[in-house]
Amino acid sequence: MNSGAAMYASGQSKSELVEQHAALVKRIAYHLIARLPPSVDVEDLIQAGMIGLLDASHQFDATQGASFETYAGIRIRGAMLDEIRRNDWAPRSVHKKARDIAEKMREIEQNKGRNATDAEVAAAMGLNLSDYHQHLQDSTGHQLFSLDDFTDNDETQAHPLTATPSSPDDEVQEDDFQLALVQAIDGLPERERLLMSLYYNDELNLKEIGEVLGVSESRVSQIHSQTVIRLRSKLRDWMM
Repeated sequence: MNSGAAMYASGQSKSELVEQHAALVKRIAYHLIARLPPSVDVEDLIQAGMIGLLDASHQFDATQGASFETYAGIRIRGAMLDEIRRNDWAPRSVHKKARDIAEKMREIEQNKGRNATDAEVAAAMGLNLSDYHQHLQDSTGHQLFSLDDFTDNDETQAHPLTATPSSPDDEVQEDDFQLALVQAIDGLPERERLLMSLYYNDELNLKEIGEVLGVSESRVSQIHSQTVIRLRSKLRDWMM
């Protein structure tokens, strides 16, 4: 960097930046914890986020145009998601259930040329509807798919000069994936598409979404899990 003495354009030192933005770590941690199972400890997320904040204070380059808060928010959130993935609180049986549901959905949708219904997936798995919904409930909170991972353009702008630049092929692939993601979301059943908009764009909680859809909070959790699994099945070739 050109700042020399660990000072930024604002005149703040690295330690001052960390102290000023410590509250940002907690804010992001509590926003994420609301979407995760009870077994995830918010203090673990905060600890990981503080490491991300420290890293951001060392890597930030004010000449790149992004504010420190924008850059730090990305690094903090990334550190927390890495912590979640590294510890992987979900048991293997939960992952297997989700994979089985995704595979049956994919088979049905390829054969019928439309979105699979709850009843069709349940029948294909040899389950009654109640047991199928329980499978969805079990996987609630363990789906880490987030639209922000694929649509937050700030991340590209916030990379420091020391970051390895993307190759033209990487950029084309990313653009193609984003197009595939948009098409997959557009192809969701209407209720699932609305849920995704309310949850990720409007950031309503499950109870509030339930009031909009006229269903219980637990049913919203099931629908959300099914929607994420459906998107994963549609984008399987991109996620392998």
